[in-house]
Amino acid sequence: MNRHFEYTDPNIREDLPEAYRKAWNVIAQPGFWWSAEDKIAIAEESRNATDCDFCHQRAEALSPNSVKGSHHHSTNLSANVVDVVHRIARDASRLSANWLEGLFTEEFTDAHYVELLGVVVAVISVDNFHIGLGLPLEQLPSPLTGEPNRRRPSGAKPHGAWVPMVMPTDLEAIDNDMYDGMPETGNVIAAMSLVPDSVKLLLILSGAQYLAPRDVANPATNGGRALNRSQIEFVAGRVSAHNQCFY
Repeated sequence: MNRHFEYTDPNIREDLPEAYRKAWNVIAQPGFWWSAEDKIAIAEESRNATDCDFCHQRAEALSPNSVKGSHHHSTNLSANVVDVVHRIARDASRLSANWLEGLFTEEFTDAHYVELLGVVVAVISVDNFHIGLGLPLEQLPSPLTGEPNRRRPSGAKPHGAWVPMVMPTDLEAIDNDMYDGMPETGNVIAAMSLVPDSVKLLLILSGAQYLAPRDVANPATNGGRALNRSQIEFVAGRVSAHNQCFY
């Protein structure tokens, strides 16, 4: 059985491969709305977007809708789902609420979107760590058997975002650990809460690549990193600007 993320560089902190293995395990399991096979396919398409000529043409165009063509793809996902994955991966800063609302059907709901988004964000985060260190991309995990549980949190409500969110005060007992027991959370985390596993993915990776939620809330701590907190926030801000993240 393949053990993922076996790094030989002693300078790579041990918590990073541990977090990546946990993330791969979440992706490999049947989700809330997607099968495990579909989640692996979504991960694969997030990688395909990197070398997709159609995505490149769209990114260079004044409007992505002005370019006609088809995506480079290698999975059995529908053309619409492939398009969503590729647009998130390559042109996220130009997505809009109107675009998202126009996607929703009985087969592709707001919850399907959130779970898909969680997988794409996770894979891009891990892959860019490898790219930054000149390492080959990690093999995607094998899908586990089972069916999606199709559970929609009862506490999900509109809170001014594009999709409903679940605030800490509205958590069901089954999701009590979603925010690590914190009484408050930022919208950037709650944005994924329509699918609790997507929050889990986000916190697993952000806790290793950035800071744990409790450390984020305390400006006096740096989470035991080699950089001080000011340096961490400077790097985070610069990376966000480079990625056109306007949050």
